Amino acid sequence: MRNSFFAIPVIAISLAIAFLSCSTHSASPEREAIAKDSTDKVKRGEYLVSIVGCDDCHSPKKMGPMGPEIIPELRLSGYPSGRPIQKADSNVVKQGWALFNPDLTSAAGPWGMSFAGNITSDETGIGNWTEENFMRALRKGKYKGLETSRPLLPPMPWFVYKNMSDEDLKSIFAYLKTTKAVANVVPASRQLADLK
Repeated sequence: MRNSFFAIPVIAISLAIAFLSCSTHSASPEREAIAKDSTDKVKRGEYLVSIVGCDDCHSPKKMGPMGPEIIPELRLSGYPSGRPIQKADSNVVKQGWALFNPDLTSAAGPWGMSFAGNITSDETGIGNWTEENFMRALRKGKYKGLETSRPLLPPMPWFVYKNMSDEDLKSIFAYLKTTKAVANVVPASRQLADLK
């Protein structure tokens, strides 16, 4: 009888713990909808990144048999920090030309020399950015999405991307936050006077 007296509370507590454990691990319809929405947003963002040309400038490339090929482990990491910076001919630029390096991760023109940013999820990329920073960068053309920063430099076509819907931009941001983090501090832009 004494063993029964102690067994009943132990059984009751065990059942309560089992019930609570099951209820917290089973997803509610609301949680499932949020998870599905998040997955759908990331998939949409991946699709958009692939069709709007982000890789064209933000992904380092190597020359392959069919021309430039994205280096998969450096995808979306911008101009490689370890790569020597080639000087652009300022005389050509002053004649009205814009020049690109062979893999399109840097460009020179009347604005000076610019380098494609790291847009991977690393902290040297957009890892520390908020969605608000991302929206401001693409809506207002602000460097790093900071209100008081300089304008984004060519060839970044933010003035085209600003026409995308909020849903599309938020989807792109959601996808970029899931990309493989690549540590790469992109060089600062150069003034036209700094060119050769």
